[in-house]
Order: sequence, then structure tokens, then C-alpha cells
Amino acid sequence: MRTAGTSLKQRAIKYLVRQAHHPQGVVGWANGWMFAHRPSNRQRNLWAVSLLDVRPTDRVLEIGFGPGVAIAALAGRAKRGHVFGVDHSKAMVRHAARRNAAAIRARRVQLTHASVERLPSFGDPLDAILAVNSVGFWPDPVVRLRELRRLLRPAGRIALVSQPRCPGATRDTTVRAAQELRDLLTEAGFTDTRVNTLDLDPPVAWVLATNPTDMTS
Repeated sequence: MRTAGTSLKQRAIKYLVRQAHHPQGVVGWANGWMFAHRPSNRQRNLWAVSLLDVRPTDRVLEIGFGPGVAIAALAGRAKRGHVFGVDHSKAMVRHAARRNAAAIRARRVQLTHASVERLPSFGDPLDAILAVNSVGFWPDPVVRLRELRRLLRPAGRIALVSQPRCPGATRDTTVRAAQELRDLLTEAGFTDTRVNTLDLDPPVAWVLATNPTDMTS
């Protein structure tokens, strides 16, 4: 029999899950602060950027940038290029804008409040795309990945990163998540997938794929 206490607890859990997926208001702002300062989150994001091999003139997009830790790291590497970011949370856009204020003023970083299914125009083709712990929330992820392929130059690269956050997640959970990301990328037409793993608790999977030079495929 469901008690009032159980029902209240379930509602609270659902609310916190919604906030994690789409931070809003004061609680969303607090989540952004926590995401930015949690050591494992920072380590995961900086590690993901380090493996992407961003060059000084690259044009890079991050989808779901959260508080903007990876955006700052990307901007530090693409010093003569341009870093774009989209996030569906206004709270996260505000966090990231504060963290990257100097680069935004210098017009090296452009952050947009938008969802992955309604991306703005980025002008010239992109060299690289990064998405950390966000693909699982995308509607029709294969469709979204095909759209992203069209934004990349031939031989451009995309990195999808997953650190499973479900209760009881283990190394096996991460292995399964990595395979799911590889399958999505392959179905969307990307090639040359490879996986790296960061040994956190649970481990983080980083899956890289390439846009074929033959864009008719």
C-alpha cells in the first residue's frame, strides 16, 4: 500500500531527475554550480576535450554544455577558431556565459539557448562536435546524429561521452553504454569509431567517430 511519505519521496525524486535533465530556476542554478565544481565532472569534461585533438583554428560545437567547463577548455585550444555551444537550459546558459565571459566578449565563443532538434545556423562547416552525457535525452538520436553529420566537414569528428548515472552503475554499464553509442553513430553514417575509457566510479566512455569523406554515404 502506498503511503503519503512514499508518494512524497517519489515526487521529490522525479523533480530532482527533471532538474538534472533540464535545470531551471533557483534549483537549476544550484545544480549548475554543483556540476561545475564536482571534481569527477570537471575531470570527465577536461578529459573528453583533451582526447578530441582540437586544433587552434578549429570550429567546434558542444551540445548540452551545462555550466561551460568543457566550453572553456575548448576555447583554450581553438584560440584562432570558434567555439559554439547549445543547451536547452537557460540556467546553464547563464552559468556558462559567466564562466566564459572573456571569450564571448572576444567573439571566440557563442552560446545559444536551443535544443538539439532545433539547432541554430553555425555558418561554415564544423571541425568537431562534443556531447557529454546528453545523447540519452535526445529525441530520435539517430536522426539528430545524421543532422549533425551534415554540419561537419568531410573527415570532421564527433565525440559522444557517457558516464552512466543510473543507480548501481558499474563498469559493465559503461561498456554497454559505449556499445550503444557506437551503434547509434554507425547507423547515422559515421565511420572509424573508437572508444576510450576514464577510470572513475562508474567509468566514463568516450566514443569518437568520423564523418566520411564521401558525403554521399
